[in-house]
Amino acid sequence: MVGINYANQQFHIKLGMIMEKSNWSKLNRYFFVLLFTVCCLLSTDTLAKGIRSRSAVVMQESTGEILYAKNPHLRQPPASTTKLITAIIVVENANLSDVVTISRNASKVSPHKAGLREGDQVTVEELLYAALLDSANDAAVALSEVVAGSEKKFVALMNRKACAIGAVNTRFINSSGLPGQGQYTTAYDLAKIMSYVLRYPKLKEIIGTRVAEISTENGHSIFLRNRNMLLWSEEDLLGGKTGYTREAMHCFVCASERENETVIVAVLGSPSRDSLWRESSTLISKGFEVLGNRDKFLIHETKTHSISGGRMRSSSAELCQKK
Repeated sequence: MVGINYANQQFHIKLGMIMEKSNWSKLNRYFFVLLFTVCCLLSTDTLAKGIRSRSAVVMQESTGEILYAKNPHLRQPPASTTKLITAIIVVENANLSDVVTISRNASKVSPHKAGLREGDQVTVEELLYAALLDSANDAAVALSEVVAGSEKKFVALMNRKACAIGAVNTRFINSSGLPGQGQYTTAYDLAKIMSYVLRYPKLKEIIGTRVAEISTENGHSIFLRNRNMLLWSEEDLLGGKTGYTREAMHCFVCASERENETVIVAVLGSPSRDSLWRESSTLISKGFEVLGNRDKFLIHETKTHSISGGRMRSSSAELCQKK
């Protein structure tokens, strides 16, 4: 219960400072401590109960410090948030202006796709827009093929990159996030991945784009609309990535910036899209509130079982060694 220990430590430090400056009787001090404790616990408990998603993390981007967490290390399907790692591998290994010819394999990927047809020619940059804005699976597979020759070889790069980033409790089996056995991440790892994405101006630009249009070499135009609805309601939002499958439920990771401070929010397993947006917005606000007033601590809840019921026996280092 690392979060609770951290919270208690911060509480006692702040409380001690207050008590040292006060000249109260022992009885008055006792009632003050009791009241202060109850108020803090009620505040944090209210937030915890209000988060219906299976897990969530709020992270300070500059330090990696966790400001709030609910089941941060619970392994869950990543859905299309997977495409963030795909995009990282692409910008590190491909020329954005290179033209890609869509393969039959990429064109047949389902269920959601941009509508790219076998033989279509588009640039790497346009495929990134399709994969990150519209969450197009055909674009993700096409990108994996142009970088590594096949999606299978590309997945090996994805898993190595996850370990290098520090997302040591994450494993991928494809470039799109389509469901399959052995593919998982955690809210904590997902927040780390988003933090890494922000290193690349082009990726930061793409995930913050509301709408775009790409065109194939033969003149076929495809309109793209970002599935991240918070781009229309949160002025401070830098961008994010959504995801959904039946098993993963609704997923989202984003970054928001206020007064040169960036907060990252990762939410996995939300029961509905409306709940996903509501909780993400609440967590963004709470993150900045904590940063602005450090005496407000938040309780971390933890579980040791994945949603499939399997106990997480391996240490983080062992998981990466296996990859």
